Amino acid sequence: MILRKRLLKSRPVQSLLVRLAAIYLHLVYRTTAWVTVQPPSTRDLIAKGAPYIACFWHGRMVTMRAAMPRGATIHILISQHRDGVLISRAAARLGVRTVSGSSRSGGAAALRSMQRLLNDGQCVAVTPDGPRGPRMHAKMGAIKAAQNSGAAILPLSGSVSRRRILGSWDRFCLALPFARGVIFWGEPIHVPAEAGPTELERLRKLLEQRLNALTAEADRHFGQLEIKPAVAGETKKGVRHARP
Repeated sequence: MILRKRLLKSRPVQSLLVRLAAIYLHLVYRTTAWVTVQPPSTRDLIAKGAPYIACFWHGRMVTMRAAMPRGATIHILISQHRDGVLISRAAARLGVRTVSGSSRSGGAAALRSMQRLLNDGQCVAVTPDGPRGPRMHAKMGAIKAAQNSGAAILPLSGSVSRRRILGSWDRFCLALPFARGVIFWGEPIHVPAEAGPTELERLRKLLEQRLNALTAEADRHFGQLEIKPAVAGETKKGVRHARP
């Protein structure tokens, strides 16, 4: 265990992992037949070029490479944890821009960075249950960013016909190459600037409910077992490489 941690911290090993991850993500993206489903209100908002906050669960990160509209620049919030840094570097190799920070580490700085990007007309993407869960339970960060900037929140999720569900805390959906994929977008969520704590909590729950509904719809699209939100007392352990 100690040896493995030391290896993961070494620059050569990290560089190799970044290259392999970038190659794999590109392979999945290019060999999968993707279908995107958007409600008219979401399609119109994106077509107008308005800034928005895309929200998806941490476990669906691999499928989200296909969700980014062509020509759009979206900055993805990445954890400052070691795994987040590796993901950030792999994403950068694919032309994805990132913002460092999370609700547990550098959250205030990340929120300010997102605010500046949104005010400049840029789009950002957030995993509201990251970086450590609980799985499929939304935190308040995206809601506050939407309130401060006036940008709409766009929930989305996806799945693929060939995948492995890992036993990690987020039940990570590892997409496999040469598959069919689907991305479901939800209706925009608008957060009033004058919203108080009760209204903010209601909108947080609404975001969580819509994300879970979209994820379930994506899983059902391929007749797969639905991944459920974490329940109270659930541990991070699970059956690794469980088949849906």
